[in-house]
Amino acid sequence: MDILIEALEFEKSKMSHMSTSDRVVASRKAKALILGINEIYKKNKDAKLMDMMKRLTEKKRKIEKRLKGRPTV
Repeated sequence: MDILIEALEFEKSKMSHMSTSDRVVASRKAKALILGINEIYKKNKDAKLMDMMKRLTEKKRKIEKRLKGRPTV
C-alpha cells in the first residue's frame, strides 16, 4: 500500500514554478501511480481508489496541458 501513500503525497504537492523537465517527470510519475492504483482497483473495486485515480488524472491533464502550450494560429 506504499503506492497509496505516494499518491496522496503527489496529490498534495505544489505544481507551480516547475521547469519543463520537472513537468515531464511529474506527468510520468502520475501515470505510473494511476496504473499502479488501477491494478489494486481491479482486485478490490473500492470506490475510494477510483476517486483517487480521477483526481490524479485531472492533475496529470493540467500538467500535460501546460507542457503542450498554446497552439499557434
